[in-house]
Amino acid sequence: MSPLEPPRARRVAIIGGARVPFARSDGPYATASNQEMLTAALDGLAERHGLTEPGAVGEFVAGAVLKHSRDFNLARETVLGSALDPRTPAYDVQQACGTGLQAVIAAANKIALGQTESAVAGGADTASDAPLGVNDRLRRILLEARRAKSLGGRAKALAKIRPAHLVPDIPRNAEPRTGLSMGEHAAVTARAWGITREAQDELAATSHRRLAAAYERGFFQDLVVPFRGLARDQNLRPGSTVEKLATLKPVFGLDAPGATMTAGNSTPLTDGAATVLLASEEWAEARGLEPLTYLTAYETAAVDFVGGDVAGGEDGLLMAPAHAVPRMLERAGLGIEDFDLVEIHEAFASQVLATLAAWEKRGLAPVDRARLNAAGSSLATGHPFAATGARIVATLARLLAERGGPGRGLISVCAAGGQGATAILERT
Repeated sequence: MSPLEPPRARRVAIIGGARVPFARSDGPYATASNQEMLTAALDGLAERHGLTEPGAVGEFVAGAVLKHSRDFNLARETVLGSALDPRTPAYDVQQACGTGLQAVIAAANKIALGQTESAVAGGADTASDAPLGVNDRLRRILLEARRAKSLGGRAKALAKIRPAHLVPDIPRNAEPRTGLSMGEHAAVTARAWGITREAQDELAATSHRRLAAAYERGFFQDLVVPFRGLARDQNLRPGSTVEKLATLKPVFGLDAPGATMTAGNSTPLTDGAATVLLASEEWAEARGLEPLTYLTAYETAAVDFVGGDVAGGEDGLLMAPAHAVPRMLERAGLGIEDFDLVEIHEAFASQVLATLAAWEKRGLAPVDRARLNAAGSSLATGHPFAATGARIVATLARLLAERGGPGRGLISVCAAGGQGATAILERT
């Protein structure tokens, strides 16, 4: 090949995944850091796939949404504390709830271009150990004191501190541009698309029922690593029913009549971590590892959730996948009917249903509900922001492999900031 000739893209195999059980915030993982959880998931992956020898993994890509200053180099520090070769390069990525899937895409690109033979991608997040920032007024005073040229100048600056300055800045689940929480944004979209309470509760109950069934049949045996006393996702409610969910009071969209979104059909704040092993076919064959599936396409999108068609539902905060998926399918020459399984991240039941409605509006075929989130999703597992994408990739890859024979799966993940990441997995 000429030095000026572009390299030919190689197929990227999904070999397997490992994650810790997801836990509700301020529960079993209340004192676990992002690094500790991510290390546990990475060690589980390394043990199951023989990744502990020198040079086994070409690169580790991961991220977190809620990060302390100590997490500025989270992926690399995780490698150094794990069973992986300490010479393994690592770097962080972040795209809110799309972080885990974007990490997978970043790793896949290097493998496809021949820049590395294998990589691990993933993410972690803890809502329990969220960073508390110094009150901005106090921060400015402390900086003024640091810049002072004399002891008297520092004392003069520090004398400005008042009790109110000691109140920390607590992370808010709100969009800086609008001041609305993700749930409030989703409530606007639910009204725009006419999403009913009954449909949301049915989707939530189904998610719990399917996740429970998957655990019972041993589906997660190779995907979940016990951690801090948990062997299953803590948010799982096997007995969840539409009737039980119907007793819960709405918590979002209370500014308008007919609010439909409750704690039961919305994901809770969650702690957890997940990883995925990707590789070239040659790397997998040399190690006797059978690929579960191949990552064959991906697409990202963003919407104008500030000045766009928010009231009409087109530019709702979590609606970017409604635009990304049709573009990706057109590029791939596929329709919804060509997919055996569809995985949509369940940030809120209303958001999933709005996305399905938007796809149909854009001319895509209706999604067979039997193929949607076949092993449950975020409403049942919980949603540690940066871990969700990796969880979904590993779950879908295992589901496709379990079916045997050729198969194709679609992934759709919405994210804060009006963004979304989508992908296609195929088994040939």
